[in-house]
Amino acid sequence: MKRLLAAAAACLLTGMPGGARAEEPRSNVRSLPGWEAVGRLNISGRNMCTGSLIAPNLVLTAAHCLFDPASGRAVDPTTIKFEAGLVGRRAKAARQVSKAVVHPGYEFRRSGNSQLGSDIAVLKLARPISSSQIQPLAMAWNAARGDSVGVLSYNYNHATRPNLERSCQVLAKQRTTLVTSCRVDYGASGAPILEVVPGRVPRLVSVISSKAAMGNRRVSIGTALDSSLWRLMQIAG
Repeated sequence: MKRLLAAAAACLLTGMPGGARAEEPRSNVRSLPGWEAVGRLNISGRNMCTGSLIAPNLVLTAAHCLFDPASGRAVDPTTIKFEAGLVGRRAKAARQVSKAVVHPGYEFRRSGNSQLGSDIAVLKLARPISSSQIQPLAMAWNAARGDSVGVLSYNYNHATRPNLERSCQVLAKQRTTLVTSCRVDYGASGAPILEVVPGRVPRLVSVISSKAAMGNRRVSIGTALDSSLWRLMQIAG
């Protein structure tokens, strides 16, 4: 576990793709209940990450998405736009961000490796999104080794259409650091790792931080949710 975490790759924040780009084949995201609560974060028109609506006015993402990767300076949260349920040029709902609250244990590192276990942040939207329009994702704290999970993300190859990977598994957990078999790409930072149980609505259990390797196997690293999230939500308001 320690060797794997030491090998964590660069965070998955990426620049906005310029011009048209062919997108890879993707699974049927519309088969996932509540998928519209996940959206692209357009950061200052230059970078992108993924975020999840967890309350009508709150979005959960990775903390490192709120820092400029070149300068290391914090991004002005008011320059961030959340595009929920984005498909092509249309979003189910789009809102500007008015405030950002980063986990108190997180410190941005310009080396590129995200700080594992505390890489989460809560964004407050300038205007809430009605629950009649989009239902926020349910959350859970009980992710454990062996659980079946999935990841729904926007990334460099899927900049305007969400990419769904269902067949993943939690490989290891150490405190709030989660290792999964899900394969992610640049732009997926902040994407929800979802508990997938047949017959149930998926629940958000972790947030994607980075990708890594276990031998020749590609894996992803996430920050598992715990009770500290409630405090961030209260501060964000």
